[in-house]
Amino acid sequence: MIRGWYTGASGMRAQQWRLDAVANNLANVDADGYKRDTAVHKAFPELLLRRMNDDGVYRHPFGSADMAPIIGKIGTGVEVNELFTIFEQGAMKETQSDFDIALDGKGFFAISTPWGERYTRNGSFQLGKEGFLETKEGYPVLGENGPVRVKANNFQVDKDGRIWINAEYADDPEILVARERNTWDDTVHLDTLKIVNFDLDRYLQKQGSSLYQSTPVSGDARIMEQGSRPRVVQGFTEASNVDPVVEMVRMIEVNRAYEANQKVVQSGDAMLGVLINQVSRLS
Repeated sequence: MIRGWYTGASGMRAQQWRLDAVANNLANVDADGYKRDTAVHKAFPELLLRRMNDDGVYRHPFGSADMAPIIGKIGTGVEVNELFTIFEQGAMKETQSDFDIALDGKGFFAISTPWGERYTRNGSFQLGKEGFLETKEGYPVLGENGPVRVKANNFQVDKDGRIWINAEYADDPEILVARERNTWDDTVHLDTLKIVNFDLDRYLQKQGSSLYQSTPVSGDARIMEQGSRPRVVQGFTEASNVDPVVEMVRMIEVNRAYEANQKVVQSGDAMLGVLINQVSRLS
């Protein structure tokens, strides 16, 4: 009965982790580029129960054998194994803003922050006061040559992430450009968006504001080469990959599982009360 308390309590704790993940997913259902979390659990080793005072051994002319007086197995509880992020592709939302950029496929934008380089799938950018392409929090978006500096209505991003500007601004001292001509008329190649990937992206650590940080398990960020990069779409943002209907069903499931574990604890407490208050008096 005491063991039942701990088993039920561990189940309640595991469901609390699941509920936290579901609640966070629902809170960010409208956040651009958000990727849903899911909790994975593992069970403690099960115990094999046998009848007491019965070794199950019987004799026969050729020796002895075990009748295996086994009652069955009993679980000893559950714990959270990991809380990881599912990087499924979200739907594309058209915004018609030149500063909004979406990634169609695996990969991350590189962002410069005061804490070092961070990564995001949220391509809802804006033009900063100093002319840099920035996140909504004011962190510069990185190209392969450093922070990207553009002007309103003066740049295009192709499907490979290359940034092109009008040739008339090519000599502007505030804009560093490579003199690489595109097939389009009157455009000059400015830079290429720094799009990175990881060996194990599921182990990236969320930092808030749609940013991720690399970990020793995820590996360091590596720039994706042409041909393996995701398709870059300008004028669109990527919606979250959270399905609110599915998450609501999961929330109901979690509540029912929590109640079931709660009843295990209550039943164990009731049986222990009977044992102490009634059986002990009869003996």
